[in-house]
Amino acid sequence: MSDGEDNDGLTGFFFYMFIVHPVTAWILRPGRFERKKSIIYAIGFLAALAAIKTGMSMQAKGPNHYALLNVTRDSNPLEIKRAYKKLSLSLHPDKNKSPTASDEFDAVKQAYDVLMDMELREVYNKFGPDGIKSNKRFDESQFFMELGVFYLTWGMLSYVLTLGKKSGDARNWIFTGLIVMLVVEITVMTSQSNPLPSSLFPTWTEHECVWLLHTLFPAFMNGCRSLGSYLYVDLDKQARQLLLALQEQNKDILLVLRDVQICVQSIQANGGGGGNSTARTAGAQGTTVAGGMPLMGATPTGKIKELQERLRASNTNVLKATRDVQGEGSKNSSFGFYAMIIGYVAMSYLFK
Repeated sequence: MSDGEDNDGLTGFFFYMFIVHPVTAWILRPGRFERKKSIIYAIGFLAALAAIKTGMSMQAKGPNHYALLNVTRDSNPLEIKRAYKKLSLSLHPDKNKSPTASDEFDAVKQAYDVLMDMELREVYNKFGPDGIKSNKRFDESQFFMELGVFYLTWGMLSYVLTLGKKSGDARNWIFTGLIVMLVVEITVMTSQSNPLPSSLFPTWTEHECVWLLHTLFPAFMNGCRSLGSYLYVDLDKQARQLLLALQEQNKDILLVLRDVQICVQSIQANGGGGGNSTARTAGAQGTTVAGGMPLMGATPTGKIKELQERLRASNTNVLKATRDVQGEGSKNSSFGFYAMIIGYVAMSYLFK
């Protein structure tokens, strides 16, 4: 990439890092909106901002040589020559009284000269206008060296920005995006012909495809950071809560079983005749436990019923904690599975 494009990428990174990321964090702050609305608003904000910024950058770059001549990248020299003659007649300074007529005519002439020369045309497709100015040629070793520097730099930066337990999912998403972007860039730049479908991108060059990926990556990275932190669920904490609920349930069981044992021993001590008068009175009147739950009776049968009531009450907390642990685990695995399928289908369609 050229120095200008590197500066644009750096400017975009700082823009998303110090302006967009705090705004996204404000949207995703707990209690600001409902959970689903927060996610929709954040994604919509990031997508709209990325589209506006990318559109402004593309407008500043201006149309490429193919779009300028109203031809496609599959056009042959004869079609390019016809298009140039048509435009040169209408844009010639002698006929066009516009103040920018001379500049427009020179741009069309330059586009024609590049596209008519097959060697320059290939250089333009791979490296853009800066490649023409520097007379750059495709060198495989230099290409992979520049590629390694670019992706190692962004990889280390992404790793540093996603340190911490809450950013684990965000780090995985960002690295997945980097790998997909790397595969696409290698496929596009090393192919003999442009692999982009002409029906969707008739004038797009390989250079513009790579430029778009590099331009959108800072937005993707900061979006992953914001959403990853917001969607983070501490499974260890939920597992601890489940264990605590099980521990409390176990305590209730042990307490009731001890009472049952005491009742059985009391009945045996009184000759098995149905227990003493105190036990019968307690069985008739009933007692209460801590927390206000009525006992079913201070007899073995009553204690067993009491145990059932306690288990029914504590099972609610245990089941809730279990569903939270299982639900979050299945959501994470399902997200990765469906993302892999969508990515594979998209790449297969674009580069078939």
